[in-house]
Amino acid sequence: MGRCYSSSYRWSRRRRVPHDSGVPLVTMHIWRVPPVRVGAALWRVARDRGRVRALPGCAFAKVLGTGRGFGPGGADATRWAVLSAWHSPAAAADFEAGTVASAWRRIATAECRLDLAPLSGRGTWAGRRPFEPDPGAAPDRGIVVALTRARLRPARALRFWRAIGPVADAVARADGLHATFGVGEAPIGWQGTVSVWRDAAALRAFAYRNPAHTSAIAATPAERWYAEELFARFALLDVAGDRSVIGWAAA
Repeated sequence: MGRCYSSSYRWSRRRRVPHDSGVPLVTMHIWRVPPVRVGAALWRVARDRGRVRALPGCAFAKVLGTGRGFGPGGADATRWAVLSAWHSPAAAADFEAGTVASAWRRIATAECRLDLAPLSGRGTWAGRRPFEPDPGAAPDRGIVVALTRARLRPARALRFWRAIGPVADAVARADGLHATFGVGEAPIGWQGTVSVWRDAAALRAFAYRNPAHTSAIAATPAERWYAEELFARFALLDVAGDRSVIGWAAA
């Protein structure tokens, strides 16, 4: 896997991304800001939502808050993320060196970047399928990253948060989990999780064998919690920066 930088932050040249396959390169930048800079971070969120999407080569982008868990009670105002899908590594590198990322870096005390290749995707985000893999996508081996995202039905949100507690407890103890954190476009009703797993087998073992998780899956059709949902799985191509920003236990 790629290099990890603690004091410097630069674009890795060792990434293996097929330039001619059409597979989008997905990047996730996560910044830790001090409490005195939370106001500046909120300003950046409002300012940058449209700016990232308008960049050349950007196929999809979301500026996200993060949390320590899945739900409004775990929101972390000192950690923010930009999730982007790019038509090429060159477009992603331009973002890395551009004004948006540089502005976040100026207010941050630490940062981490995940470089991802889509392996599979199901569902939609804002009516789109932003992480569809190409037939030539990276092989399903090595470290994998799972992204879940849901827009909750307001009338079902409270029942959902009550039901999801055992799942959150179970994933924190799951074998093969390197890191997990919540993401969202808003503190309430627009929820998601990012989890980093040792390999696809560890992810599948939790998803299909953990009783709390399988019970939640079984309840979903009847409860109709989601107005929109998405699940995507990625190969982790590279990680740069301070892994403790995302709580990576093996940092």
